[in-house]
Amino acid sequence: MLKEFRDFIAKGNVLDMAIGVVMASAFTSIVNSMVSDIIMPFVEAALGSTDFTSIVVKVAGITFRIGNFMQAVFTFLIISIVLFFVMKAVASLKNRFTHEEEEEEEEVDPTEALLTEIRDLLREEKQSASK
Repeated sequence: MLKEFRDFIAKGNVLDMAIGVVMASAFTSIVNSMVSDIIMPFVEAALGSTDFTSIVVKVAGITFRIGNFMQAVFTFLIISIVLFFVMKAVASLKNRFTHEEEEEEEEVDPTEALLTEIRDLLREEKQSASK
């Protein structure tokens, strides 16, 4: 049973997932800082405030804290937009590097081209000699 557990932990998928979780938690602080320190001041300048938690609705003696929900949705939307643009930038960079690698692979080695030409000439000579 210990061997099975060790094999399970050593599988690539489990390790990849663990690394992903650690990286995501580290990235969370970056995204939160970007939203609270860079994006929200612009939103506050446009809207006057970014704190909706004080908005409440009382119906039949029940207090609905709609502001808390609005704050959560607003924060989610801003984080989603920021992540969208970050992922778009990363995909663009990845495509650029992939495209450069493909161009490098497409370049023909001069030695290979010369050998191919010699082979073709020898084939032609052999075919014309056999006729």
